[in-house]
Amino acid sequence: MALVRVAGALTEAPAVADERRRGRGRGQGPAALPSAVLLLGALYCLLPVAWVLVASTKNTSQLFNTFTFAPNGSLWANITALSSYAGGVFWHWMLNTAVYAGGGALLSTMVSAMTGYALAKYEFRGRSTLFNLLLAGVLVPPVVLAVPQYLLLAKFGLTDTYWSVLLPSVLSPYGIYLARIYAMSAVPDEVIESARVDGCREGRLFTQIAVPMMVPGLVTVFLFQFVAVWNNFLLPYIMLSDENKFPLTVGLYTLLNRGSTAPSLYSLVVTGSMLSILPLIIAFLALQRYWRTDIASGAVKQ
Repeated sequence: MALVRVAGALTEAPAVADERRRGRGRGQGPAALPSAVLLLGALYCLLPVAWVLVASTKNTSQLFNTFTFAPNGSLWANITALSSYAGGVFWHWMLNTAVYAGGGALLSTMVSAMTGYALAKYEFRGRSTLFNLLLAGVLVPPVVLAVPQYLLLAKFGLTDTYWSVLLPSVLSPYGIYLARIYAMSAVPDEVIESARVDGCREGRLFTQIAVPMMVPGLVTVFLFQFVAVWNNFLLPYIMLSDENKFPLTVGLYTLLNRGSTAPSLYSLVVTGSMLSILPLIIAFLALQRYWRTDIASGAVKQ
């Protein structure tokens, strides 16, 4: 009987192996399709960035008369020309953008953290209605709000000031939504109740217990808002008229318009666009270490 079982196993083994190989072959098709779609999406997103990086190494004549993705050696000359243009106004625009994006994202993250935590951990009348109203704000395009915000700030005399760009970026419905979702999952109710039993006040509970647990989510809120303000064009274009208060988006747009009469400015615009990408890359590389899962695992014994 043992020999019969061994012989049966030996005859079945090739059939099982063939079936497994056929199964793997069938699985490769569906698995390859999402990978191909992701690669196409990555190519679609990175191709303009690659073009900007290559184009910034060319002077004006090379920009229009050489192969698109053939780099040249004029990068430093372009940076020098851009830095000296109009007394170094480009770097003033860069500083303005850092103030708008950094300050707006920081204030927005603080407001989102407090609001999201309150909506997630406190029971009060109208909580669901308030959250639904904030969530509806995600569906409203910023373009729709730009003119009403201008009219509102004009009544207070805040147009053409730094506050006219900073204040509208403080409240982020999407940031509040993310903060609420993350507070619900990352801050256990048991930890909050234990802290209250030990006599911890609500302000200290939020700043010293809840916020450290919410750091990965808050970093995400900060980066989203930072990128949104950094790339914002319409709001500062409507709010500001003083060139010295322009962010990079509006400043480079004015250079592009001047390029219709002075073609040499095209290389400066491309170089400025390349330099404007670098702070975003640095921000992502510096803050990505905070994206860690299960930061609160082990805080509560189940």
